[in-house]
Amino acid sequence: MEGDKGKLCVTGGTGFIASWLIMRLLEHGYSVRTTIRPDPEHKRDVSFLTSLPGASEKLQIFQADLSDPESFEAAIEGCTGVFHVASPIDFEDKEPEEVVTKRAVDGTLGILKACLNSKTVKRVVYTSSASAVAFSNNVVDTMDESFWSDVDYIKSIKSSLGYFANYMISKTITEKKALEFAEENGLDLVTVIPSLVHGPFICPKFPGSVHTSLAMILGEKEEYGALISGSMVHTDDVARAHIFIFEYPDAKGRFICSSHTITIEEMSKFLSAKFPEFPIPTVESLKDIRGYKAPGMSPKKLLNSGFEFKYGLDEMFDDAIQCCKEKGYL
Repeated sequence: MEGDKGKLCVTGGTGFIASWLIMRLLEHGYSVRTTIRPDPEHKRDVSFLTSLPGASEKLQIFQADLSDPESFEAAIEGCTGVFHVASPIDFEDKEPEEVVTKRAVDGTLGILKACLNSKTVKRVVYTSSASAVAFSNNVVDTMDESFWSDVDYIKSIKSSLGYFANYMISKTITEKKALEFAEENGLDLVTVIPSLVHGPFICPKFPGSVHTSLAMILGEKEEYGALISGSMVHTDDVARAHIFIFEYPDAKGRFICSSHTITIEEMSKFLSAKFPEFPIPTVESLKDIRGYKAPGMSPKKLLNSGFEFKYGLDEMFDDAIQCCKEKGYL
């Protein structure tokens, strides 16, 4: 099933970003192979992928798991590019950080080895996270790709970060290991670093970043601390950036993908004016909220390469709310 533009692999196909990326790649004329975690009893519903326009001709689904790196080889064989989006995240905080990180690193390095062995993969795009950049003792207003999160610092504030601390540590270490491996082995690997991804979704699960972004609309006060100050980007801009970076011949290293920075006070005013039908907390009522004041994320490198963001805060919230209503979350 060769597509006009060739065959690509996307890992973690049932996830928030990966599923949207698959939809866009099919629209761009690529044939796509995606990996999902093994499902021996066939209980997982993947119809949201198989029903995508073009999927019947151009989408193949393979079973693979990060804890078994060799399981990705069949999906990668014969592909010209790989988007490694899959990432282990333990929402229930049941596993030690070392276990989560080891699975992420071993799985990623296994995938990169399969890319080398394929002899056909020309570029790998690895999906990192702003959590691999923003968390350190550095006191600056804005960070670029030269900044890295400090694992020891994250561990020191772990109690205030909950399960998310393990994710931050694993994303930081895994991205570093991936870039080191690529450098040592002559593999063309580029990383995309999205900030908080907000907007529509086609996966059945309510994405964590959308849930957090909508905390004021959902009235979930325990999430407000994550909104003290942060950067955001629309789902579709993230997918578009992945495709842009894959196709851009001169892409090298890391690329931050973030279009807006907003404080919790600004978000309160914005949402109150835009969505009067929801009981948005007032700026006054948010004065005692405590959380990590994340620096802004500079997308200058991505913009200087020729990429343009298409969506603003209006679309992020409009699209997310519309999607949540359609799926019964609002």
